[in-house]
Amino acid sequence: MPLEPGLTYEHRFEVTDELSTDVGQSVANRVLATPRMIGRMEYTAMQAVWDQLPEDATCVGFAVNIKHVGSAPVGGECVSTATLTDVVDGRKLHFDVEVKCDGRTIGVGTHERRIINQAQFDDRNAVSESSVGKSA
Repeated sequence: MPLEPGLTYEHRFEVTDELSTDVGQSVANRVLATPRMIGRMEYTAMQAVWDQLPEDATCVGFAVNIKHVGSAPVGGECVSTATLTDVVDGRKLHFDVEVKCDGRTIGVGTHERRIINQAQFDDRNAVSESSVGKSA
């Protein structure tokens, strides 16, 4: 069954210390870090389509266009939402993504993912035993 625009997923999360930053000690209180917010957006987009992917497939992110427009403090209850807006060539997935905290928009933008063969991806990115423990 091909993926159709309109699939939506909502992910609720709390801003923890691990998800926060004090912006290099330039602000008094820790807030949701931009890279962590984007990570939650990517996760939410993946979940929106996960149950509809072919059995041998997964999808990986390849583009983000995000604006971080507000702050969310540690302890803040956030909601990340992703909506599939377009499917190109049956494998390029376009999403609208947003994070809100207490009804305020914290981040908004678009995210793109690509459907790939999971086994081929895993094989290509396997760590060989000979390279374990070696540093670059």
